[in-house]
Amino acid sequence: MADVSSHASTSPGEAMIRLDNLEKHYPGQARPAVATLSMEIPEGEIVILVGPSGCGKTTTLKMINRIIEPSGGRIFLQGEDVTTTNADELRRRIGYVIQQVGLFPHQTVAANVGVVPKMLGWDKRRIANRVDELLELVGLEPGRYRDRYPKELSGGQNQRVGVARALGADPPVMLMDEPFGAIDPINRARLQNEFLRLQEEIKKTIVFVTHDIDEAIKMGDRIAILSEESRIAQFDTPSNILANPADDFVENFLGAGPSVKRLTLSQVGEIELNSWPTVQAGVSGEAIGEAFRRCDDDFLLVLDGQHRPKGWLARADSGRVQSTDNPLPILSPVTSQSTLFDALNIILQSYSTAAVVVGEDGAYRGTLDLERLRALIHVEQEAQLPTAAADQQDARHRS
Repeated sequence: MADVSSHASTSPGEAMIRLDNLEKHYPGQARPAVATLSMEIPEGEIVILVGPSGCGKTTTLKMINRIIEPSGGRIFLQGEDVTTTNADELRRRIGYVIQQVGLFPHQTVAANVGVVPKMLGWDKRRIANRVDELLELVGLEPGRYRDRYPKELSGGQNQRVGVARALGADPPVMLMDEPFGAIDPINRARLQNEFLRLQEEIKKTIVFVTHDIDEAIKMGDRIAILSEESRIAQFDTPSNILANPADDFVENFLGAGPSVKRLTLSQVGEIELNSWPTVQAGVSGEAIGEAFRRCDDDFLLVLDGQHRPKGWLARADSGRVQSTDNPLPILSPVTSQSTLFDALNIILQSYSTAAVVVGEDGAYRGTLDLERLRALIHVEQEAQLPTAAADQQDARHRS
């Protein structure tokens, strides 16, 4: 098992953020909200703070940009001690995204995104160019969205605007507090995937708070599992935490099904896809019947003229189906950025036994079925056997 430490560090010179014995004591409370937390957060990584409710993870996040002032300890940003510098100036160097988004309701999308550049004294043309650039970056067409108001957007669109606003002045650091927590599960997965794609481009240093261990495993380069008073139970990569939980607290927090959780560590684009019997939209009932006779599968995938998936036709209905006009719906296609865990969720809810994979253009790329995922889990389990055996041998030597 991994060693338990209250101090987590990386190699010297690599940390974008360093917390040195950070503390927070509230008046009238016998115990600290955060007790002597030390941590180094490497440049360009997503570091997740996760733990039970009330453990101090949001308090820790807010101390980094001094929305909450620490009671003790020091905060370093890019090697500079910012514990006592001007807090407003510090916050302009750090992007901040929260669950409730916090957009100004009576300002347009453009005004919301440009709020920090405006505070920094940028001219109007520079702000307008930056707003359009950021809206493009988060997948919102500027001409369509810049003049809208938050009430005219969906929850997911508002969250994208919140991310764009946090990136307004191109800060080196972003803090994210449950940023996708209020979004429905399907759109939440899409936003997570989109943000991971975005991070490949922007390479920000991100501290991300969540209560959801599955989200932590999916989103994080490293995860800090916190116990009471923000004490670090384990700080490591997701794969190492899943393979070698530090103690019973971490193991219990991870919950059941570590093999299934490991599916969150791999993306659909990393594996070879299966093919699936398809039929072109608009063909006759006779052609549908012939397609079923040529395959053993219970479903056919309907593709339109642009090779985009439109739905499923069931073998059980083949005698009655005379056209492709009303196929069974596809719950949600997955992309190369989707995790295998995302794909599993889609498979379990699908009419067929497969998740449909599409490219950025929405065109069909292949499928991923339950048997393929089961085989991948078995391969992963076999790969972990030598590591588990080595850990047991080390434990015997230490005892």
